[in-house]
Amino acid sequence: MTSEVALPQPYLLFLGDTTEPGYAKTAFGLRDWAGERCVGEYAIEGATVTTGLPHLTPEQAVASGAKAIVIGVANAGGFIPPTWWPALVRAMEAGLDVVSGMHARLRDIDVLREAAHRLGRRLIDVREPPAHLPIATGKPRTGKRLLTLGTDCALGKKYTALALTRAMRARGVDATFRATGQTGILIAGGGIPMDAVVADFAAGAAEMLSPDAAERHWDVIEGQGSLFHPAYAGVSLALLHGSQPDVIVVCHEPGRERVLGHPGYALPSIEDTIEFALRLGARTNPAIRCAGVALNTSRLDAGAATRLIAAQSARLGLPVADPMRGGAALERLVDACLS
Repeated sequence: MTSEVALPQPYLLFLGDTTEPGYAKTAFGLRDWAGERCVGEYAIEGATVTTGLPHLTPEQAVASGAKAIVIGVANAGGFIPPTWWPALVRAMEAGLDVVSGMHARLRDIDVLREAAHRLGRRLIDVREPPAHLPIATGKPRTGKRLLTLGTDCALGKKYTALALTRAMRARGVDATFRATGQTGILIAGGGIPMDAVVADFAAGAAEMLSPDAAERHWDVIEGQGSLFHPAYAGVSLALLHGSQPDVIVVCHEPGRERVLGHPGYALPSIEDTIEFALRLGARTNPAIRCAGVALNTSRLDAGAATRLIAAQSARLGLPVADPMRGGAALERLVDACLS
């Protein structure tokens, strides 16, 4: 069983003073996949990132029906800086609960804990793994599994998993999105925050996340990090071994050459990522295969994206698509996943 999260909705998305769009992936994910639950965004001085939602103060958000402010940032280290505290207190004073997916716990910050107690507000941390996680067994499980892997962090693994789940369901396939990070959990209402799990239990958590299932059922598992990442490769490997995927889809952002937040490291190639993932994944599922590649072409216009997708598919000999653009390329990728 995965942890289920009962959250007060709708949300006001808090962007803090963020200047790096890649760190605001929680806000963007909620905007794109749970937009009906988001009334607007709120930021403090210094922020340059926006979701494009209405800019609202906490008081205006409450008047619009908001029940909680969600920290929409996933910065390196997952900390909640003191510069954010007054804004979060203001939100509580306006009548909002606070929801966070950061590594830092809201309740461990005296100012926030005291304000919540004084005002009768809730502090909700979704980055809490279930209790009593097992050590991985490595035993095969029934059902089918797909895992998204990436050449880096924050480039589309969650979006790809969500889009593939939606496309499979549109074909009548019994498919479930399995969330492994705070944003996915906020979207799905359940999951396991893999990067908050003690290392010895991480592969076991991945097994728990995608248990035995019906023969035709697909679990589509949200990937984390990158097997080549200098900081986060451990969680990626645990997911790969524990989920025992039958199929992987490799995600990449064209034009990104250096690891996000670690510019001293070059990104691996798509080919190296596929080869490495298949070699490591075969340890727990010898039948693992790569169905294709998902490109994040959000920085390209439609024509350039179409040409790049076609060129990369011809070069790699695999289906390539931008899942957010859909179309025939995505259908070919889904065909390859299900074949």
